[in-house]
Amino acid sequence: MNHHTLKDRFGRFHDYLRISLTDSCNFRCFYCMPDGPINCLSSSKLMSPEEIFSFAKLFTELGVQKIRLTGGEPMVRKEFPRIVEMLSQLPIELTLTTNGVLVDKYLDVLNDCGIRSINVSLDSLDPEGFFKITQRDDFHRVMENIERLIDCDMHVKINAVAMSELIESELTDFIEFTRDKPVHVRFIEFMPFAGNKWSSNKVITAAQMLKLVESAYDVVKLRDKPHSTAKKYKVIGHEGTFAFITTMSEHFCGDCNRLRLTADGKLKNCLFGEEEWDLLAAHRNEEDLIPIIDKCITAKFEKLGGQLNTDFQKTDFDAIKNRSMIKIGG
Repeated sequence: MNHHTLKDRFGRFHDYLRISLTDSCNFRCFYCMPDGPINCLSSSKLMSPEEIFSFAKLFTELGVQKIRLTGGEPMVRKEFPRIVEMLSQLPIELTLTTNGVLVDKYLDVLNDCGIRSINVSLDSLDPEGFFKITQRDDFHRVMENIERLIDCDMHVKINAVAMSELIESELTDFIEFTRDKPVHVRFIEFMPFAGNKWSSNKVITAAQMLKLVESAYDVVKLRDKPHSTAKKYKVIGHEGTFAFITTMSEHFCGDCNRLRLTADGKLKNCLFGEEEWDLLAAHRNEEDLIPIIDKCITAKFEKLGGQLNTDFQKTDFDAIKNRSMIKIGG
């Protein structure tokens, strides 16, 4: 297999693939879902478990070393256990991002398939705040499931989307959450997608948040891994860590190693990119996928999908062409 396929014209090698299993979700978070009725893909438009495996195997042969399953909510896909079991046969690190509601149902599957690290999306540690954001009364179930994951020695990351005037009152609670638990909280700067009413004044930057944390705690900077999108810190004496994903204030496109496959089998070379390459249609027509993957990688922009301004305050939200977050798979 030619391993150059996954290298782009800026010398970036893409060894991390995110696969969306579904565009449906059991939550209704406004920053991810557009208003109004949600039209989910019919099952014939979704990649089947076999198709997912076939793509995953091909990318593994091309050099992918890590696969993350996303959604929507990946666990609402009926075939979730089968997909995880199939993918766990591949020589990759397999992980997933979930809202945590169904973890108790599938904990055995996760353990049996050797999944050691999970990202849980959780934007509030207050039941009322949680309900406001998700429109669901599942806060306590999610918290219990996080405990279950910790008890299984999973590496648990908590993803919190940080929105100005919402996150400030919660910052301390999230930092306190890392005191006695080995959890890794990551604050994600609010990003623009179709229908999520983004505006630059809703962005609170990592620098602003860090200042607030440092006014209350003794903080040390940790070393970030290569290709990491998160800038990591720790409060001295705390068991867990916290980090900022600085998509808006300080993009990290320079060593990006990620590709995304949507639930309907379109390959995206950037979360913010408008263009998509239809692997599923080509696969169903029995075409060679390598030239298509090649095209997708070659077309990758140097930064931010060629659409966002590096100064996020100058980004014209209405001019961005993309899917909503739920249709991309995070």
